[in-house]
Amino acid sequence: MSAHTELTAQRAADVLNVSPPYLVGLLESGDIPYRQTDRHRRIRYGDVKKYRQQSDTESASAADELTRLGQELGA
Repeated sequence: MSAHTELTAQRAADVLNVSPPYLVGLLESGDIPYRQTDRHRRIRYGDVKKYRQQSDTESASAADELTRLGQELGA
């Protein structure tokens, strides 16, 4: 899929494996850019992919930190 392909909010939520209301919160908070048509939000696939990569990186970093803290406390 091209990075410039526009997704509906439902499709973007499916790609991220989140609920549509959660996705709307991400859009309205500015975490993922979008454009508004008459009544619908359109999100570029590239922006969804970028958000997912950032989220995955942050999750991995948090897991590493928890592991480090666990080892530190267990020592």
